[in-house]
Order: sequence, then structure tokens, then C-alpha cells
Amino acid sequence: MSTTNTGAQPAFDDIKDNVLTEERLLGSERRWRRLGEPVPAGSTLNEDGSRDHGLFGPGSVTWEVLLHPATIVFETVAQATLQLLYKPIPAGIRDEDPISRKARAGTYTVFDGFERAQRNSGMHAPMWLGNTETATRMAAHLGRVHRHVKGDIIDVATPELGGYAAAEPRDAMWAAITELHSILWMYERFAYHGEEGPRPLTEAQRDQYVREMGAYLRLVGAAEDEIPGSMAELDALYDTYGDLFGTSETINVHPETGQDMHEVMSECMRRNWHPSHQLAVDVLEEVYQRFVTQILAAFPERIQIKAGLDEARRVEAARLLEDSQDLIRRMQLPENERRIMRMMWGPDGVALITNARDLHQQALRERAGQS
Repeated sequence: MSTTNTGAQPAFDDIKDNVLTEERLLGSERRWRRLGEPVPAGSTLNEDGSRDHGLFGPGSVTWEVLLHPATIVFETVAQATLQLLYKPIPAGIRDEDPISRKARAGTYTVFDGFERAQRNSGMHAPMWLGNTETATRMAAHLGRVHRHVKGDIIDVATPELGGYAAAEPRDAMWAAITELHSILWMYERFAYHGEEGPRPLTEAQRDQYVREMGAYLRLVGAAEDEIPGSMAELDALYDTYGDLFGTSETINVHPETGQDMHEVMSECMRRNWHPSHQLAVDVLEEVYQRFVTQILAAFPERIQIKAGLDEARRVEAARLLEDSQDLIRRMQLPENERRIMRMMWGPDGVALITNARDLHQQALRERAGQS
């Protein structure tokens, strides 16, 4: 395999809009919006006259987890940390993601990486917090986008793993599971409740969370016979697909070019650097990089082992998570949450979250009044 990039490398000044401003960093709703403005859950009616609350709805365990300030702040790092351990996902990024294509073309910048992370939360919000039509349309759009994300080789060093296909049932299922399961693990160790610290869900609540997850897995096209109905069944699913989880020194090696895409991207960011890009670096540091180890410490030991943490590093990660609790709590304070919500979820995401929180709190009050 060739290791030489023969494509022409543009000069710094040839890259369009390389200068980053605070306004451009923040972005408008266009950065997240697809197929029109999302319709919030509860704002339309089903055929039987009931309110259309979408996939989960007010009073659900899923909304209790999703709408907590900790999830709004830490969703990006929680999801990315787990998803990058599911090998078909980094393989797809390596081969077909726009950021990798830009890197191979020589036009990739740190802002491209930031924008890729930034869009993530806000483009999931319509599926999690919109009405049924909004959720369905966004899932269909993402399915079309991912249809071309497929390849014959997950890892050049372990060809026996086979290939990947982001829009097919297995990989679509695991993309959705790793989104919602990572959020749950994070919530149980990061989410403060007023003066009270983080607390785990009950076993019954965890099972309910998994059952509610089923609606999302069906939406993205998971095989019905693999959709778990309890936490025990979800844990067993990890065992079934255990070979597809882990780290690898060769997972970033492009099968056709032999290039390590992390090295290509790093070099491209360095070559195309502009001092204004520090704005994006600072946000990535705040919402992602400084919390990766703490997030891993919130994951089960089997996942930490898959991430390459030996016993000493697991102990160190647990200590760092404990030592970071004051910072984690401060990040969830209203002024910080509002700022990060707008930055990472976008204007439509803010509206969807605000609407869902109102509905959820009303449902909880009504439930309390009935008890």
C-alpha cells in the first residue's frame, strides 16, 4: 500500500474562510438544521387526538437523563469516548467522513474538527426531543448520509473483523446504543441534583431506560431480534459483539493509502493553522479533552479495559473523577449550561430542550400529585 499523499496541498491563503470569528464559531441554526425547522414534542396531535410526544416523552426515564444539565454539558465527550471504542465507527470516520476527506485533500482545519463535534448533539436533539415526524425525518436523513459510509476492512491488522456499514442494522444499532448508554453511565456519576451529588438509577429504572431505548433503535433500523429489553440483555449484547470493541494502533490506517489518518489530520491542522483557531481549541478543551479520563472512569470496568486502561490507570482515572467533582458541578451551573447548550446544541436544540423540560416537569408534578 502506498504511504505517499500525491494530492496537491493548498497554501494557507488558498483555504476559504480560514479565519475564525466568535460569530462563526457559535454558528446559526443552519449549522444543525436539516429538512426544515424541527417540531417540538407535544406540539402536534396523533390521529387519536393525543399529544405526539415523539420517541420518549414527558415522564420517561430517558428524558430524565437526557434533559439533565450534566447531559447537556457532557453529552459530546460521553458519546465520543464510547463510540470511538466501537471499531466500525472510527473505521467509517477514517475512510468516509468529510473531515478525513478534507485532510486527504489538505484543507482540513481545527475548526472542521470542532464543527463536526458541535453538530453532533444538535442533530440528535430532533430525534430525541421532537415529535414523531421530526424524529423520523431526521433519522431518514442521517440514514441517507451514512449509506455510503461502508468498507470491507475495519482494521488492516485484523482483517478477520470484516467490514462495516454505518446504515446497516448492526452498526446503526451500535451507533444508537453507544449514544444513549454512554449518556446513562455519565449521568449516574456526573449529574448533581441541587445540593445532592450524583446517584445511580435503580435497577428498575435502568431496565426501563433500555426498554425506552428500543424506540430509538427501531427508528435507526436495528434488527428487531437484537433490540434488548432489559439491562441484562444489553450487557449480553456487549459480550456478543465484544470483538468489535477496543483500541488498536492500526485502526486509523487507511486500507487503500496506508496513511494514518490521525497523523494526516494533525499535520493538516498544523499546516493550516491560523491564530484565530485558538477559539475552537479552547472550546474543545473545555467540553471534551479535559474530561475524557473522567468519563472513562464513569464507564464499567469492562469498557475501561477495552479502552486500554490497566489496573493502575483505572485507579488513577477513578481518583481523577473524584478530584474533579467540584469542576464537574460548576460546569452544570445555569450560566455554564446555557452557554454550552447554545454552543453545542444550536438554537433549535435550545428550543427543543426548553420545551421538553417544561413538559417533563409538568408530567412529574402530575405524577407526584397522583401518588
